[in-house]
Amino acid sequence: MAASMATPGIHCAHNPKYQSRRLYAFSSSRIIRAEQLQPQPQPQPQNQQAGRREIVLRSSELAVLGAIFHFSGTKPNYLGIQKNPPSLALCPATNNCVSTSENTSDLTHYAPPWNYNPEEGRGSMNPVSREVAMQELLEVIKSTKPDNFTPRIVEQKDDYVRVEYESPIMGFVDDVEFWFPPGKKSLVQYRSASRLGNFDFDVNRKRIKALRLKLEKKGWASEVST
Repeated sequence: MAASMATPGIHCAHNPKYQSRRLYAFSSSRIIRAEQLQPQPQPQPQNQQAGRREIVLRSSELAVLGAIFHFSGTKPNYLGIQKNPPSLALCPATNNCVSTSENTSDLTHYAPPWNYNPEEGRGSMNPVSREVAMQELLEVIKSTKPDNFTPRIVEQKDDYVRVEYESPIMGFVDDVEFWFPPGKKSLVQYRSASRLGNFDFDVNRKRIKALRLKLEKKGWASEVST
């Protein structure tokens, strides 16, 4: 980056005081500290879920290091439907992600899946097909901008949608995925995560809530864990 591209709070690389200061990047919803971007030793995984989480975390660290001066970040290479077991990816060990793949006891990262044909609703009277539910979801994604983040659908299949949400300031990007798993249940799994930083002031969780409230008006509901 050219030395002339200094911003408030970030000193020029040629300034002798530069080495004694920590580099901060500010946005309205994120704070990224350069000292936190260094990979930290990870404990040995104790089970399969811990192993998957370590892979996600290490990939996230590489993505952050490679995009430190480009606030949109780089799409993590682990996104998409996981094979073993079939699911969306777990969250890294940071506080800026929610996923239906997490254990229900993980109150920081877990969020319940959605049911587009709930039994105590249209599922018992006028259920819709997966295709109709997908169109309802796409309509809500395009018309809803939680926290003024701009949604952009970048990948779409019969059972999967990936959306990039860009922040109105600094252009931070969050990756949000929706998956219609196979089976008789009318469920939709999802994952919403920030590419950069360690926390998000609940932006991802608030986004999911805003989308759910819009979908509830169409007949959807959160799946209650039993």
